[in-house]
Amino acid sequence: MLLSVGNKIVYPHQGPCLIGAVVQKVVGGRPTRFYHLARLDDVGGAMFVPVDKIGELKIRQLTPRSDIPKLLRRLQKPASTAMNWKQRAIDNLKLLASGSAFDLAEVVESLTELNEARTLAPRDREMLDRARRILICEISEVTGETKSATEEQVDQALNVREKSIKQPAGRKAVRQT
Repeated sequence: MLLSVGNKIVYPHQGPCLIGAVVQKVVGGRPTRFYHLARLDDVGGAMFVPVDKIGELKIRQLTPRSDIPKLLRRLQKPASTAMNWKQRAIDNLKLLASGSAFDLAEVVESLTELNEARTLAPRDREMLDRARRILICEISEVTGETKSATEEQVDQALNVREKSIKQPAGRKAVRQT
């Protein structure tokens, strides 16, 4: 993948970032070139990623705008959640590391569903908060909407899921649009 200054990308575990200048630093006595990445979420901050390691990091372009409705629909579908906390943590870390927005949506949906059944453990709460923050930031960057407006869209999608799950047998759930 060719990265250009000013482009926006998604760095797994970190979320959407703006590509800054390529800088040269001396590491281990050798000059090394790095991309300067500025995080676009509310956490902020910056990272330096070696230019020659960029292919190994699963960095990707932002989700296409045409995929956003599909992504929001993904939040409406029930996801399977491992009941064992250790397996759940492993599964969610793999999904987060994949860098896929759809995998993020799965983490958000499954942990939100679990949170509705019982109070989340601190590790699960942190994972849910991180996945939500990254997902909301990416959708916001793609659509150009504010993060609060995007958060409302995500919550609405999760609420539609909630209503369709709770609908009595034999009746169709009414979808809100």
